[in-house]
Amino acid sequence: MNAHAFTFCGEPLQALGSGALFWPREALLVVSDLHLGKSERIARKGGPTLPPYETQDTLQRLADALDTTKATTVICLGDSFDDDAAGQALSDTARATLSRLKAGRRWIWITGNHDPGPLDLGGEHRAETTIGPLTFRHIADAKPQAEVSGHYHPKARLRTRAGTVSRPCFLYDEIRLILPAFGTYTGGLWSSDPALAFMGARALAILTGPQPLAIPMPR
Repeated sequence: MNAHAFTFCGEPLQALGSGALFWPREALLVVSDLHLGKSERIARKGGPTLPPYETQDTLQRLADALDTTKATTVICLGDSFDDDAAGQALSDTARATLSRLKAGRRWIWITGNHDPGPLDLGGEHRAETTIGPLTFRHIADAKPQAEVSGHYHPKARLRTRAGTVSRPCFLYDEIRLILPAFGTYTGGLWSSDPALAFMGARALAILTGPQPLAIPMPR
């Protein structure tokens, strides 16, 4: 499996190269910030017309992660759709794909700041949820706790002899774990941005890609 194994709050986890998180003990796959329908929302708001392939591409990568991990529970950590209207505009093909992915699995939609969750697509809808020692929510809480969140779309740079590599990344310290955005058309926030200054001094970044790599969080 294309993954980096690490321990967070006493739990062995795996950061997949795709940007998904796998918790083997719970057979749980976590993804964040799918932003499905982003191209539709941009066109609706009068922006440039982008190829409308990002939804199916994102769902296919999610399907690949599920095939690899055999996860029986999925948590989507909010901003699953770019907005409510994008969720309503989801194509029949995408809806059918989602139905296939959800079949036989527990599926939990966490509320994000872009959407309250795809209310007509089944599954459980929560502001946050706790499993074992870990709490899952969209945006990191100000209070220290063992939490897994998204929202910030973190990315990091790594300077090598061949040049600078930039990738989406996981960020984690002793109490917080932030996932990269999983959506195909999502941007990113550099780990050095002041908005992420709340991460602990010894925080690590796990760069996604063909060979996930853990490095000290670039500041």
